[in-house]
Order: sequence, then structure tokens, then C-alpha cells
Amino acid sequence: MAVTVTRPEQIVDVGLGGGPRPRDGNGFHKNGGSHDGDGGDGLNFSPARYRIGVWVAIGSILMLFVALTSAYIVRSASSNDWKPIAMPKLLWLSTALILVSSITIEVSRRSLKRNNNGAYSRWLINTVVLGAGFVVSQLFAWRQLVRQGVYMASNPYSSFFYLFTAAHGLHLLGGIFALTYLLLRTTKKRATIDGELRRIGAADAATIYWHFMDGLWVGLFALLIFWR
Repeated sequence: MAVTVTRPEQIVDVGLGGGPRPRDGNGFHKNGGSHDGDGGDGLNFSPARYRIGVWVAIGSILMLFVALTSAYIVRSASSNDWKPIAMPKLLWLSTALILVSSITIEVSRRSLKRNNNGAYSRWLINTVVLGAGFVVSQLFAWRQLVRQGVYMASNPYSSFFYLFTAAHGLHLLGGIFALTYLLLRTTKKRATIDGELRRIGAADAATIYWHFMDGLWVGLFALLIFWR
């Protein structure tokens, strides 16, 4: 499968493994150089590099949460001090927000690949707002529990609840910062194909990460509700 980046003066195919390949020869040598003397960046960048990097990061995060989940399951059956708490209703709102944000970031990514920069920026802003709304709703859920006298040290279940939500929230904040960085760079023009490919690669990687954080939260939420 290949992504095609199209500009009036140039057309380049981006393969998943082989990197960009000049197609029409307008200003570009076979070896990736250019006639315009920009010395440029050439066509040596493949968006697959960003995707590989994000999958490595996802693997590390997944290992962390698998370890925490295993400890949660073992601890829940090991003693009589396990006391499930009433799940704050705000968590349903935060779940809805992050699910919708997966849709908006996907629309944003596809808009960028269609060279619709205006739609890309708008949907990216929507995703950042929804992500921030998720984090805020989580904090309000914590506040609701504190008002009920449920703290991290109250019992093992509440400890895991705070640990799961805090760890996920911190990783999601990392995603929000990444999206904000992409948003700030939408105002910068890409004069070269290499620069455009980097932007597409970064958007792809951020989208993959965001979808992962969405799925991770759904899994954690289901665990906290059904494995009590």
C-alpha cells in the first residue's frame, strides 16, 4: 500500500518500506537530489520510521500495563481486604470523550493525506480539546471519590484504581503534547517533499499512539468494572 503526496510541481509515492520514489522527474534526480540547489534534504526519509518508533513505545507501555493488570488480578484474590468502590459516573463521560477523539484524529490524519490542511488543523484541534476534556473529567472523578472518603490508601482496589487512571492519564498527556506540537507546526510551510513526508509520518505515528491510548483505556475501564 502506498501513500501519494501530490503537489503542482511534484508527485512522489511513499511506500511503507522503501521510502519515497520520484515519479515524474520534475526537478528531482533519481538519487533523491534536486536541480534547484537546495542541497536539500533529498528524498531519503520514509514515514515508516516514525511508525516503527511509535510501535516500540507502545510495546513498552503495553508491558507496563500488562504487569499492573497481572498484579491487580493476583491481588484481588489474595486476601479479604479487597473492597471495590462505586465507579464515578464521570468515567462514562471520559470514556465517551476519548472514543470520539479517536474518530476526530482519524479524520484529521486522512485530511492531511488529501492535502486539506484546513480540515487537518480543525480536526486536530478537536482531538486536543477532547483529550483535555478526558483528563479533566478524570480529575473530577478523583475529586468525587475523595469527597466520598475514598483515597489511594483506603484499600487495594482503590490503590489500583488510582494507579491505573494516573498512569494512563500521564501517557495520554504525552499524546496531547505531541498533538499540540503537530498543531503548532501546521502554520509552517513545507517547501520540500521530505518536509511534507515528515509531517505525514508524524501524523501517522501520533494517530497510532492515540488509538492505542483509546483502546488501552477501554480495556482498563472494563477491567475495573467487571473484575471486582
